[in-house]
Amino acid sequence: MNAPIYVAPPPAVPLPETPPPPVREVTALLRQLVGLQQETVTLLKTQLAQHDTSGRWKAFLNRWSHEFPNIGGACKQAVTTLERAYLTLVRELTERVNGTDEADITDEFVLGEFLDRYGIRLGQLGNILGQLGPLADAASNPEEKA
Repeated sequence: MNAPIYVAPPPAVPLPETPPPPVREVTALLRQLVGLQQETVTLLKTQLAQHDTSGRWKAFLNRWSHEFPNIGGACKQAVTTLERAYLTLVRELTERVNGTDEADITDEFVLGEFLDRYGIRLGQLGNILGQLGPLADAASNPEEKA
């Protein structure tokens, strides 16, 4: 015998009636929220300005502009050439690694030759780009002066 089982729905719990807050309170809370958001934006702008080093490099270039007048433009030109050389070296390195057996690169002699050829050059070019890049970025553009 299979008798159907009936489950009664849970009894309805009356919700406490809370009157909506007055419009003045809501308006005051919204104003406080807007004020807090404005303070947050101000703090974020300050934090961003502290982490932006371009101002420091611009001041550095301006301080020495009388003795080294075209150093910023020269850095811009040099960075372009150095970036091309860096990427050419990266391409050669990746082609070499992808074109060899994994066992070849673990051989001590081959690994030493590989590091001698690419490791020092790649590290030094990266270091030079890291030094000249901020100076090139901080150099004023002729369009900015107009």
